[in-house]
Amino acid sequence: MSTEIPSLHAAYANTFKIGAAVHTRMLQSEGEFIAKHFNSITAENQMKFEEIHPEEDRYTFEAADKIVDFAAAQGIGVRGHTLVWHNQTSKWVFEDTSGAPASRELVLSRLKQHIDTVVGRYKGQIYAWDVVNEAVEDKTDLFMRDTKWLELVGEDYLLQAFSMAHEADPNALLFYNDYNETDPVKREKIYNLVRSLLDKGAPVHGIGLQGHWNIHGPSIEEIRMAIERYASLDVQLHVTELDMSVFRHEDRRTDLTAPTSEMAELQERRYEEIFNLFREYKSSITSVTFWGVADNYTWLDHFPVRGRKNWPFVFDQQLQPKESFWRIINPMS
Repeated sequence: MSTEIPSLHAAYANTFKIGAAVHTRMLQSEGEFIAKHFNSITAENQMKFEEIHPEEDRYTFEAADKIVDFAAAQGIGVRGHTLVWHNQTSKWVFEDTSGAPASRELVLSRLKQHIDTVVGRYKGQIYAWDVVNEAVEDKTDLFMRDTKWLELVGEDYLLQAFSMAHEADPNALLFYNDYNETDPVKREKIYNLVRSLLDKGAPVHGIGLQGHWNIHGPSIEEIRMAIERYASLDVQLHVTELDMSVFRHEDRRTDLTAPTSEMAELQERRYEEIFNLFREYKSSITSVTFWGVADNYTWLDHFPVRGRKNWPFVFDQQLQPKESFWRIINPMS
């Protein structure tokens, strides 16, 4: 590894944490690189409900333990992701022994057991949890997303989840996490949801802005307005899943083997502008996590277009810094 390449997280040491989403294979192949550049990690999938608790009486902690152990050995913080989500939740949670829909009481007792066990296992080792993920509906005419949690428990499932998580680890920071968080309509729904939770005394310490953006949008002004709106609730903000797709959402091309020069230039400029904005709000933003490490692997490969490569990060496929890396690190030197 080239010694003249500065550490990304060290450059931001007095600003906010710099994180990456990882999985265990990545720690084996890229552990040294990850430890150099990131001082926070998130399990991309390996702490989600169906991964860690596939059957009612069976937990599979091996992968999550490896991530937490790696972080502890390297002095890296861990964000827990995620306790309550409509996706990647084991089906048995919502069914009784006969296969019928489970009662509210049964679902809540299972959720409590899950949170007590998972959060309790990593008590003191995970500094922040995404307690509830994506509970707000994108469609303009609906507020709450129609999920099994909402259907079987009711709207207070969020309040219950936050209370359970706080009881399991009183020192962990607890976050509501969502995407399309800069869209003005959804922004207000997220704001109102978190405000209502706080009004009810829920231990919500922060809002996670996922940050799945692209080189064309959202605008810096939309991101700024979202940051200011959420920060007005006097909670911490984490950018939890940052990546910068080189494609517009409606762009269905599959023929590129590398980003065009225009894409690369736009991505460099966008990263520079966005990190300038993040630094401006460092009193509210306490952590910025990329949803991956480098362009060699990203969930955006094949999504939303099958068979398509994407290049959304500041490190390339060979783990070398791109121009966007220097754009976000030079102001710190």
